Amino acid sequence: MKKKIITIAIVVVVVFLLALPKLKLFSSEEKEAMPAGGGAGQAKLPVEAIVIKPERLDNKLIITGSVLPNESLELKSEVSGKISSIYFKEGKKVRRGDLLVEINDDELVAQLEKQKYNQKLNEDNEFRQRKLLEKDAISQEEYDNALNRLNTTFADIRLLEAQLAKTKIRAPFDGTIGLRFVSEGAFINSSTVIATLYNLSPAKIDFAIPGRYSTQIATGKKIYFTIENDSRVFEGAVFAIEPQIDPNTRTLKVRAIADNRYNLLLPGQFVRVELILETVQNAILIPSEAVVPELTGHKVYISKNGKASETPVTIGIRTDRNVEIISGVNPGDTVITTGMLQLRNGIDVALTKVQ
Repeated sequence: MKKKIITIAIVVVVVFLLALPKLKLFSSEEKEAMPAGGGAGQAKLPVEAIVIKPERLDNKLIITGSVLPNESLELKSEVSGKISSIYFKEGKKVRRGDLLVEINDDELVAQLEKQKYNQKLNEDNEFRQRKLLEKDAISQEEYDNALNRLNTTFADIRLLEAQLAKTKIRAPFDGTIGLRFVSEGAFINSSTVIATLYNLSPAKIDFAIPGRYSTQIATGKKIYFTIENDSRVFEGAVFAIEPQIDPNTRTLKVRAIADNRYNLLLPGQFVRVELILETVQNAILIPSEAVVPELTGHKVYISKNGKASETPVTIGIRTDRNVEIISGVNPGDTVITTGMLQLRNGIDVALTKVQ
């Protein structure tokens, strides 16, 4: 009995399914309300866009460089000898002309004293010989010999004074003394480094730019740079340019100068330099993602009357986020910035966000 009931139920279900297409379950009004093709083909593509406005564009070049001191040198002695006194302290500032180191000069002082006695003797002798010559009591040759001895003594004194000056090492410019490498009593010669002297203000910034920008760099151009672990932006100006492009690296060496009155910039520091090559006052800029590359150039899509219009453009300077448009679009145009893969010329678009 149960098997018959199940069989009858199965037959009824099969008959119903076969008859289902012939049943008019939807009214003609509902069919007319449904769009052809299921409704998806007529939907507008949601996109974002930007209204073109002229703005200032700085053509920047980002490079790395290093800090150099304004002046620096290794303190060395011109003469060999034993250090008798050291007058500077490590890490302290000195003024130009300050006595820093003194070499033992006892021998030179004794020789100078001897020559000064000779000077007095030869001056007296020259005076007497001159008086005798005026009376024709001696020959001209005898007087000339006396005068020569006096002049030779003067020359010997000047030589000894110059040698004595070399035993006293003085600061050639204002600056800061670094660490010293010798002590009092040490014997040094002309190759011995006593310490290093730095003049830190102003600081020099050395960097190199690609050779193709050589015509866009000139003295006086401003640079902005940062140093490691410091968010502050420092300012400088180009004051010297190497007159030759390096044939190995194809770069041009440039040197700028920057204020360093607070000694924040130390020699050897790594810097990140921003160099403004040129400034365009009324540039047309659009986001990089809005530009579509083609085999023959570039194009963008402009929203006009609810439709996307394909427009070829000529691009100029690129920045990290934007592209300069030289021709193809005008101020006031609405450039589409999203949905680039779905966009086609003439497609309906719906602007969801306009900047």
